[in-house]
Amino acid sequence: MELYSYLNSQCFMLLLCLISIFSNGASDSPPLTLDYYKSTCPTVFEIVWKEMECAVLSDPRNAALIVRLHTHDCFVQGCDGSVLLDDTIDLKGEKTASENVNSLTGFTLVDRIKSKLESECPGIVSCADILTIAARDAVLLVGGPYWDVPLGRKDSRTAGYDLANSNLPSASEGLLSILSKFIYQGLSVTDTVALLGAHTIGMARCVNFRARIYGDFETTSDKTPISETYLSNLKSICPATGGDNNIAAMDNVTPNLFDNSFYWTLIRGEGLLNSDQELYSSVFGVETRMLVKKYAEDPIAFFLQFSDSMVKMGNITNTDSFVTGEVRRNCRFVNT
Repeated sequence: MELYSYLNSQCFMLLLCLISIFSNGASDSPPLTLDYYKSTCPTVFEIVWKEMECAVLSDPRNAALIVRLHTHDCFVQGCDGSVLLDDTIDLKGEKTASENVNSLTGFTLVDRIKSKLESECPGIVSCADILTIAARDAVLLVGGPYWDVPLGRKDSRTAGYDLANSNLPSASEGLLSILSKFIYQGLSVTDTVALLGAHTIGMARCVNFRARIYGDFETTSDKTPISETYLSNLKSICPATGGDNNIAAMDNVTPNLFDNSFYWTLIRGEGLLNSDQELYSSVFGVETRMLVKKYAEDPIAFFLQFSDSMVKMGNITNTDSFVTGEVRRNCRFVNT
């Protein structure tokens, strides 16, 4: 049995190597720069920050909504603002894809930022860049790290509904499937564990964690009175049937603070989503388990890696958008 598991793990590592070879690279895309809007829209950072500050102060959950939007954008066609497009007669957007429908919000916040920027610098700042800046500011506003944001993305004139259904990780997936989707985007195992640390803020819908709390939650958890109370509370929020849209925090300790407590949750075996707990509990998770322990014990290491990984994810560009793309006047629709 041990030999079988070893061979399986070796085969999967070979598979990951092959996926990385054929992953979505951005090497042929024009380079992004830190001073892209220096002369054309010098107030871009100030405008985005003010709108994000108001939104997060009014409801800290807005921070997680924007980070999630940015991530779902980058995993489909690269970071090109395609996730923001509404359905039209001749365009099928990504908002109704299986991992987006009833899950993604924050579009009106992006609309407000875009409106302010169009008043200040009409036709200059792309929606893709707005999302990237806003995600950085969102993390910073709830106590997370700062990083410089390379800019210069163009907005796509297409969306990837089918790609959204296949590329986006789901809450029920196992570790091997999750890793393969990140590696396909050119992200490493280290990037994966760090980026999933964004689940230290935000909420999950009952439909996405029902199987977990009525399944192996008791097996992975410490079975202390505290964990049993936590599980009982989760079951009251998410009954065995019904209540699909009821929500619970993915980090029940500090849900509105960007910190490393998410990793301690995994070590206790109390990860809300199966895909998160797999980082620590999967039999294939030798490397991911070490990284979970590292970030739990060293918040500075987590912050540094998260910053680097967010820049790396943000640099997943849609090469075609630099040729056929545009700067949308309204983030929901292509220019006419």
